[in-house]
Amino acid sequence: MHLLERVGMADQAWQRADTLSGGQQQRVGIARALAQRPQLILADEPISALDPKTAEQVMELLLEIHKKDRIAVICNLHHLDAVSRYADRVVALRKGRVFFDGNVGDLSREVSRELYYGESNPDGQPEAALPQFSPA
Repeated sequence: MHLLERVGMADQAWQRADTLSGGQQQRVGIARALAQRPQLILADEPISALDPKTAEQVMELLLEIHKKDRIAVICNLHHLDAVSRYADRVVALRKGRVFFDGNVGDLSREVSRELYYGESNPDGQPEAALPQFSPA
């Protein structure tokens, strides 16, 4: 119950999991992970199906866990704005190989274009279609 309180879900403790929203299910999953006293949390696209506000809450929760409990968190993310806000280090894979490995501040818009499109200035791609990335 303490862990459900920590992730903001104590009031939903007796709800069936299939009645919870995606964000609530993510927070319950984080509480379940914490119950195992991990040294590392692997989060596979923890915000992919969440609205922006809920995504922020989940990422803030993972960041708090990292800072307060000193648990390493590795996230697989496709939202580059979330990467820029929450990550220290980025390892980007392209076609199954490491494409970029470095500090988040070094992941520029040009690098993200090449990562997603295979070239630094893709032909036929309107500017709005390119990955949005705002370095922190």
